[in-house]
Amino acid sequence: MEKIASTFNKPKVQLHIHLDAAMKPETVLYFAKKKQMHLPGIESVEDLKKKVVCTQAGSLTEFLSKFEIFMPPVAGDREAVKRIAYEFVEMEAKQGVIYCEVRYSPQLFANCKVDPIPWGQKEGDLSPDEVVDLVNQGLKEGEKDFNIKVKSILCCLRHMPNWSFDVVELCKKYHNDSVVGIDLAGDEGLKSETFPGHLKAFQEAVRCGIHRTVHAGEAGLPSVVKEAVQMLKAERIGHGYHTIQDPTLYKRLLDMDMHFEMCPYCSYITGACDPDFTKHPLIQFKKDGANYSLSSDGPLPIGMTLQYDYALAETYMGFTEKDFMHANINAARSCFLPEDEKKELLERLYAAYGMAGL
Repeated sequence: MEKIASTFNKPKVQLHIHLDAAMKPETVLYFAKKKQMHLPGIESVEDLKKKVVCTQAGSLTEFLSKFEIFMPPVAGDREAVKRIAYEFVEMEAKQGVIYCEVRYSPQLFANCKVDPIPWGQKEGDLSPDEVVDLVNQGLKEGEKDFNIKVKSILCCLRHMPNWSFDVVELCKKYHNDSVVGIDLAGDEGLKSETFPGHLKAFQEAVRCGIHRTVHAGEAGLPSVVKEAVQMLKAERIGHGYHTIQDPTLYKRLLDMDMHFEMCPYCSYITGACDPDFTKHPLIQFKKDGANYSLSSDGPLPIGMTLQYDYALAETYMGFTEKDFMHANINAARSCFLPEDEKKELLERLYAAYGMAGL
């Protein structure tokens, strides 16, 4: 993609980004060497980037396949998990983000008390529970050092329904101790055989007051979005581009003020949307006054940060400074913070945007 830049330099809020897809390549390579792990064809940071960064439109499957390269070096390693979380906060602060909700699957970093153990690891002693604790430690230290607030969302995975109830139990244990919500991610085509496990977890989340967001309408049909809202009681939709293909559903969600977490560049890389950004669904959402925000999703495998999503919106979708401020206010009012902290965040944005007292 061409080199373009955004002129928007005011504080931002990011709601949809994956911790395991936002690692520094240098960190991945460091832990590969620490474990004496041979990564075929990878000797340097540049080699790693060439292997894991998607440079043109493909598919969600291709995008997810990159995780097989960069996750094994960090999975099962306590130092890695905490460091990744800490460095994530630093990277967000450098982009002018003042509040972020980062999501991840604790099971994908663990090597015990998880079945099956991911990434072909041998059984060790790092459980999903301790993964959450380590991430929390890293986030909190980063918050202190970089003057930014970062909370987390724990992900269920569509192809691993047997993990989902463990995920909601971790959400309950660490509720408002850095963890603010639960998510469902993965292949939207998997439904009938996996859905009951996820439904049970999300019903428990509703019962316990755990906030809920669901990946839906990215690669899947509008019916997946409807299912997320009606059955999983999603309060936000991750992506949701294909919602506009069902006008009745789309209008209903607009009336509900449903929040859509939009990730423009990633939607191109995964083949979720028309590669012509002047035809991106985000333009329709903006025109219709939808409740949406901008996020980067997976900076490592897509090779771009949040700044590039802003540049695309500005260059191809007609976004103005006012539109960006509106999107960030949407993100703040739709975030999963407790109400008093949400109010503080909004007031901070209003002050930065010159809207205080309006």
